[in-house]
Amino acid sequence: MTPKQILLDVLNHKKVGVLPWVPFAGVHAGKLVGYNATEVLTNKDKLVKSLLEVNKLYKPNGQPIIFDLQLEAEILGCELFFSDNYPPAVKSHPLENVETIPCECNLPTATDGRLPVVLSAMKEMKEKVGNTTALYGLICGPFTLALHLRGTNIFMDMNNEEYIKSLLEYCLKVSERMSDLFIEAGMDIIAVVDPLVSQISPANFEKFLDIPFSNLFKHIKANGAYSSFFVCGDATKNIEVMCKTKPNSISVDENIDLVEAKKITDKYNIILSGNIPLTSTMLHGTQEDNMKYVIDLIDRIGDTSNLIIAPGCDMPYDTPIENAIAITQAVTQPEIARKILENYKAVTTDIYNKVPDYTSLEKPLIEVCTLDSTSCAACTYMMATVNQAKEDYGDTIDVIEHKFTLKENIARFKKMGVTNLPSIYINGELAFSSIIPSINELHQAIDKAFN
Repeated sequence: MTPKQILLDVLNHKKVGVLPWVPFAGVHAGKLVGYNATEVLTNKDKLVKSLLEVNKLYKPNGQPIIFDLQLEAEILGCELFFSDNYPPAVKSHPLENVETIPCECNLPTATDGRLPVVLSAMKEMKEKVGNTTALYGLICGPFTLALHLRGTNIFMDMNNEEYIKSLLEYCLKVSERMSDLFIEAGMDIIAVVDPLVSQISPANFEKFLDIPFSNLFKHIKANGAYSSFFVCGDATKNIEVMCKTKPNSISVDENIDLVEAKKITDKYNIILSGNIPLTSTMLHGTQEDNMKYVIDLIDRIGDTSNLIIAPGCDMPYDTPIENAIAITQAVTQPEIARKILENYKAVTTDIYNKVPDYTSLEKPLIEVCTLDSTSCAACTYMMATVNQAKEDYGDTIDVIEHKFTLKENIARFKKMGVTNLPSIYINGELAFSSIIPSINELHQAIDKAFN
């Protein structure tokens, strides 16, 4: 049985003898062959060479072709900022100051933006490894795409039900078009990646997102592909409403308790995928740390049917190769991994990282704890809201971002008691946990800190 067939059997709820493994190696793929993120995301030959190296080293059951939630946004008029180690970030929003709906004549075509690079890479990968590896086409989900177009105003738009539903209807059509293009290019699974779903309540999900996502997953299924609903951040409250939209699988990150989430996904007979921590384990951990996480995860879950092992999101560019290989071995040869771990001892690095004396601050200090605002969409928009507040308050407040990708901040977060990302702390007190406030809500919290 091929690795691909094992994954497809799991998606069809068949019993298999080994768990499937899907490394979400986006820009990290370029690291394996010496290319930076921008090269991988703009050059077909470099992208394919990188993906083939992922396939060779990590022996995946499934793998994504590209992990870039800005493809659609770029085509629709958003300006992007490219960097060497991360996917591009959106830096402008064409609908930020105009409450309009784009024309359906602006739906993406195969010749728009960087789609020729991506579609060509998909077809070549299908030819070269498509018989043995299931291929994922990742598209930007309707809600995050609406945020790319409208900016953080989208959270105020929740009060304008007619407008936001119309905007989401347009974004759904974009998602359907992208899924069609990717399926035509040979993708077996369409992953609808919508990080910002974690930022809204279940009530607002049911009001605004249930219909778009339900229709999108029906559309993907009708066109002969499997679907995955990929969400980032603490989406615990939304797992059940996500299940009701009927994707084949749901992918979550380290903010989610996978054991508890699986109780819900099992109730709806939906596959659960995740959630190896990106930074503390994959980026900064040892080989043994990565093996240990996978083995412990398997043991905690117990019933490993309807389960795919995967990173919590796009793997960091600098993830050590040996760590991903260690995960491969833990998934494919768990008994050997258990033998290796018999004398395992966790190595703790308590890097000195002084936390301020908040009682003696001269002005309010806003600390934004992120995975990294240059690579995490929810972090990007939380940081954008805080930066807007900084412009409004000027020198009367201080703002700093603590990125979890930096090893010293792992120790800082432990001292601060940070449990969910992204979060905002004001004078050392948690103000917003894994939810992006409106600018008015943030103003109110800052004003309270002045008193």
